[in-house]
Parts: sequence; structure tokens; C-alpha cells
Amino acid sequence: MEQSESTTLRRQALQCGALYLLVVLIAPIGIVYVPSQLFVPADPASTAAAIRSSLGLLRLGIASELVHQVIEVFLTLALYRLFKPVHENWAKQMLLLGLVPIPIVFANTLNEIAATVVLGGYTFLAPFNAQQIEVLAYLFMRLHNAGITVASVFWGLWLLPLAALLWRLAFGSRVVAVLVAVAGCAYTLDAFAKLVVPSAAVYVSMAATALEAGELAVVAWLLVVGARLWPREPSLPLARDEAR
Repeated sequence: MEQSESTTLRRQALQCGALYLLVVLIAPIGIVYVPSQLFVPADPASTAAAIRSSLGLLRLGIASELVHQVIEVFLTLALYRLFKPVHENWAKQMLLLGLVPIPIVFANTLNEIAATVVLGGYTFLAPFNAQQIEVLAYLFMRLHNAGITVASVFWGLWLLPLAALLWRLAFGSRVVAVLVAVAGCAYTLDAFAKLVVPSAAVYVSMAATALEAGELAVVAWLLVVGARLWPREPSLPLARDEAR
């Protein structure tokens, strides 16, 4: 019975790693690559021209965001099931913070969809002149970027209870826990700088981008270590700690 439970936990760890890897591969397309190709800061005309010439790329970005957020739902729930026996309260915090940004990103894709509409040449847009339409498209793309920043606050916060859970496991995960915690702080501080202290955002983002890569460590750990060693003597008993 114990052997069967261990096998199930290792299979769950592998599934979590696989889902996380899919998110890591798909998410940057819509969140990083597509905006970098289509949004030209402080230049509505160039932004509109880039979108018109690459509507397929913008739609790919929209699809990327929708798909990776659907995967994120299953990933968050799978991680909750995996880590619940380790520390239920921390697992609940991770679950809540992981689910909050999902509707934000879903709603935020409407800004990109709106940009495709205003540049679509529809007759109901006839009251707007060409320059106004370009400004509207630019505005929607800029709002999309801001929406990603808002979501990244929670992408950082949900990593903190995940890091605590990894630290508690102890079997080869404490270095990973530190990297994940640092990545979580980097996400949140980067978002805070962009939203509240934009004058410092460039400098904060330069450091944060490197630190955020620490999140990749948990993907590798789940796929390689967690799937092979789980559950090797996590720091139990849980009942005593839950009573504290």
C-alpha cells in the first residue's frame, strides 16, 4: 500500500513538472515575444503598422496566453494535490495565489482582441480618422502590457508558499526553494516598480529578469528529482506542525 502511494506521488510530481514545462514553453510567446515585436513605445503609428502587417502573430500571442492559462489551472490544482500532505495551509495559499492571476490574463487578452478590431477596417469605425485609430490600437496594446504587469504581482506571490513547501520537503529541494523564493520576490518587485515607481522600472527589470529565471529550477526538480525520489522523508509529523 505504501509502495503504491509512493508511486502515485512520484507520478503526480512528474505530471506537475510536465504541465509546468508546457507553461514555460508556451507563455513567453504571448507575454514576451509578441508584444516585443508589435508594440513600439511612444509610437502609435509604428505600433499600428506592425500589427497590420503581422495580425497572424498577434493572434498567435492571444492563443498562447489563453492556452497557457488553461494549463495553469490544471498545474495549480495538481501542485496543490501534490503538496497538500506536506503542509495544507501553505498549499492552500499557493492554490489561491496561483488561481487569482488566471482570470486577469483571460480578461487582459481582450485588449489585444480590441487592437485587432480597431485596425480591422470595420465600417462602424468610420467616425474615427486614421490617426485616432492608430492611437486606439496603441492604447489597447499598452493596456495589455499593463495587465501582464498586474498579473505578474501574483505570479511572484504564488511562488513564495511554493518555495516554503519545497524547503520543507528537504530532499534535494532547499536550493531550489531559495531560487524559487528569489524569483517570486523579483516578479513582485519588478511589477511594483513598473506600476508605482516607473522611473526606476528599467533598473529593477534588468536585475529582476535574471532572478526570475530561478523559477525554472522547480520545473527541472519536479521532472528529475521529485519524480524519482518523492516522498523521501519530508519533515513530518504534519499533525504537530498544523497544531502550532
